[in-house]
Amino acid sequence: IKKIFFENLSGAGKAIAVLTSGGDAQGMNAAVRAVVRMGLYVGAKVYFIHEGYQGMVDGGDNIKEASWESVSSMLQVGGTVIGSARCKEFRTHEGRLKAAHNLVQRGITNLCVIGGDGSLTGANLFREEWSELLGELVKKDLIASDAVQKYSALHIVGMVGSIDNDFCGTDMTIGTDSALHRIIEVVDAIMTTAQSHQRTFVLEVMGRHCGYLALVSALACGADWVLIPEMPPEDGWEDKMCQKLSANRAGMKRLNIIIVAEGAIDRNNKVITTEYIKNLVVKCLGFDTRVTILGHVQRGGTPSAFDRILASRMGVEAVLALLETTANTPACVVSLYGNQSVRLPLMECVQMTQEVQKAMDEKRFEEAVKLRGRSFENNLKTYKLLAHRKPESELPSSNFNVAVLNVGAPAAGMNAAVRSAVRVGISEGHKMFAVSDGFEGFYKGQIKEIKWADVGGWTGQGGSLLGTKRTLPAKHLEKIAEQMRKHNINALLVIGGFEAFLSLLELLTARGKYDEFCVPMVMVPATVSNNVPGSDLSIGADTALNAITTTCDRIKQSASGTKRRVFIIETMGGYCGYLASVGGLAAGADAVYIYEEPFDIKDLQANVEHLTEKMKTTIQRGLVLRNENSNDNYTTDFIYQLYSEEGRGVFDCRKNVLGHMQQGGAPSPFDRNFGTKISAKAMQWISKKLVETFRNGRVFANTEDSCCLLGMRRRALVFQPVVQLKDETDFVHRIPKEQWWLKLRPLMKILAKYKTSYDVSDSGQLEHVVRLRPTELEASVAM
Repeated sequence: IKKIFFENLSGAGKAIAVLTSGGDAQGMNAAVRAVVRMGLYVGAKVYFIHEGYQGMVDGGDNIKEASWESVSSMLQVGGTVIGSARCKEFRTHEGRLKAAHNLVQRGITNLCVIGGDGSLTGANLFREEWSELLGELVKKDLIASDAVQKYSALHIVGMVGSIDNDFCGTDMTIGTDSALHRIIEVVDAIMTTAQSHQRTFVLEVMGRHCGYLALVSALACGADWVLIPEMPPEDGWEDKMCQKLSANRAGMKRLNIIIVAEGAIDRNNKVITTEYIKNLVVKCLGFDTRVTILGHVQRGGTPSAFDRILASRMGVEAVLALLETTANTPACVVSLYGNQSVRLPLMECVQMTQEVQKAMDEKRFEEAVKLRGRSFENNLKTYKLLAHRKPESELPSSNFNVAVLNVGAPAAGMNAAVRSAVRVGISEGHKMFAVSDGFEGFYKGQIKEIKWADVGGWTGQGGSLLGTKRTLPAKHLEKIAEQMRKHNINALLVIGGFEAFLSLLELLTARGKYDEFCVPMVMVPATVSNNVPGSDLSIGADTALNAITTTCDRIKQSASGTKRRVFIIETMGGYCGYLASVGGLAAGADAVYIYEEPFDIKDLQANVEHLTEKMKTTIQRGLVLRNENSNDNYTTDFIYQLYSEEGRGVFDCRKNVLGHMQQGGAPSPFDRNFGTKISAKAMQWISKKLVETFRNGRVFANTEDSCCLLGMRRRALVFQPVVQLKDETDFVHRIPKEQWWLKLRPLMKILAKYKTSYDVSDSGQLEHVVRLRPTELEASVAM
């Protein structure tokens, strides 16, 4: 790969302005901070435009030069601190003429716009008119004639800030994950009171034209019914919904949850209101029913770890895109596709977004869902699969028995994965068996059949309800084989961390001796450490990141108003520095020490000196993260004592070991949905393999590709034979030899004001918005 470093990308002589426009979204401040610091890092002048386009039109103090310190302490703040306003004047030619004059006066020809499709469309129109506007300004003697040549082109890069996730071309917009956090917090709280009184709750969430929030929150909490504008229910839906609610109550369920997008409609484009649903349930079923409208709660609060990381990555990418742009480069949006940054032509995305609305207006609902993108369609398919049980008579009869178990340490989201596996397995006609306490329970015979209703309400539960142990199977192969014979187990789904990976390798090796292990086996990665080879992400890591980020916010806040203070914080992860590094990026750390990037006393000294210099300015708090196994000798205590001594007279120190709080708590929306979807896909693979390997009245699978790990790789979910992952694994330190997130570390250092080289060979290239083929849709996953 051709590597390009910052040394070749100078912003000297350039002026970049950043503005937030339209509705606010959590994470916008993280994006503003990243644009400012990256812009200053490459030598450009950076300006804030306060109050969006209104500030650009009004000029004056609304356009201010930004400094490094001016974006301190804003990473964890919700909304947008530079303000956002809808501006009618900018929609007129005269308004845009004023805006152009204000920008030229300050030499600004690079705009970074954070907003929705309306804000970005306005920016593109402004760009197209730029030359004409400058010509008019010259005629009016408002600018010198040589300014036309000097500021000949306006360059625009957009970032999508919208809680609705309604912009085509990007998997996640800034603010969506935080809005889901707010919704799920409310739903989890409501479920406890609903259970007490056997109530039905109808919840209205935002999404006037897009049902993403409603759909994903329904998937994340296991709602009984969901109504979204892209896929209105069939005529006669009222009776079907009431039958479903009644059946669930008959099955010992004490509550019902119905989630409605504010733009929900029926097939005749008539609005479906929460009040209508409440009255319907009361009239038909007589259930005690309540309505809760979440409203602007969804926009508020601190941004989640995901949104901070997304916004920081996008902000840096936006500056890179502006540095590389030419007069002929179309306006682009920086976006996330799977786990990768991409750049897409702005107007292609806007046109696709408008096509969705057009399809909905013309009642082409199936097409509207497809146009929303792979993530949306995947969510809808999975919800339908898990929420609506087919009658026994309609289920295929496979006569296969599939066992599911958790192995390793608990991780939030494991229960969502088990629920998904059980329900998809039953839908495919299999008999599902739950194994308690991992392989320890397996050899002891703690195996029982698990039914559809047994996993109701599991998505929001933390830890592992099945029970999980680190025990490996090698010492108990005889007894495990005996249990597989006894229960006639035809396939295994193992949900867990590095121990689960080792377990599958051991079972694969044992196939030569025991035919019982010649069955399809698949592993789904679930560990807070995110150290499983073959997957960029693991179930549980996002919840742990949020625990770290929230705690760091509180710890930093504890020093507000006191003297200057540095906090040394130890995170989990074994030898894997994922939690420390990505948590450091989300919390705004000044330094992060990990095993993968060796450090010595000189590095520690340089970090202390760097922090001392920063503390002499207006910055009052410092944050240093250390992965638990980063170094045998430079322990958390050692680093704390070193910083305390060297910083004496400038700052004082405190230390915290976060410990098992990183493993606990309710799973985040991301982990619930990632666990649900990856596990559903694993079960579908098992069904396919069972059919392929069934011969002469029995299942016999002894090829490498019948023992796989299902992992997320860049843009897709991929099944990989575990034996092929051996070469990619450092078994001594229990980590993959190559880890994608190490590329984020220079980004964290830049945002903490360190001089460093940043490899941009992996940064986004301009791509085109394409409608994905069905095979790609099935192969890919995103939240």
